[in-house]
Amino acid sequence: MTLNSHARAAAALVAALALSLPLAVAPASAQPQAGVPLTSQSSSERGVTVKVTPKAIAPDNPRWEFSVVLDTHSGDLSDDLMQTATLVTSDGRELKPIAWTGAGPGGHHREGVLEFSVPAPWPSAIELKVERAGESVARVFRWQL
Repeated sequence: MTLNSHARAAAALVAALALSLPLAVAPASAQPQAGVPLTSQSSSERGVTVKVTPKAIAPDNPRWEFSVVLDTHSGDLSDDLMQTATLVTSDGRELKPIAWTGAGPGGHHREGVLEFSVPAPWPSAIELKVERAGESVARVFRWQL
C-alpha cells in the first residue's frame, strides 16, 4: 500500500467511526424507538401467577398500558390493582394507575389493561410493583427503556 492509499483507508475508518459514535453514546434519557416491544414477565408465588406485558410504551402514546393476567387454581383473586399497583421510574418517581379496563375482583382468572400517565422526563428504566394481600414482598417487573 502506498502512503496515499493508507491515508484514504484511515480517512474512511475515521468517517465510519464518526457516523456510528452518536449511536453508541446516546444519552440515558433518550426515548426508545417506537415499535420496539418490551418483553412479558411473570411471577409465580403462593399459588398465584401474575403475568405483565407492556403494551404501549412509546414516545407518541399519551398513556402507558400494561396487560395484566392473574391466574390461580385456588383462592380468590380479589386484588384491586388500582390500589395495589405502582409504576416506579429509574429516578424514584412513583405513579399510581389512572385506569383499569378488565375483569373485576374475584374468580380464578383475571385479565385486563392497567394504564398510567407517561412520566416526564422520560426514565431510563421502569418497574411495575404489584402488592398482594397475604404476601410480604411486592411482585416487581422491571424493564430498561
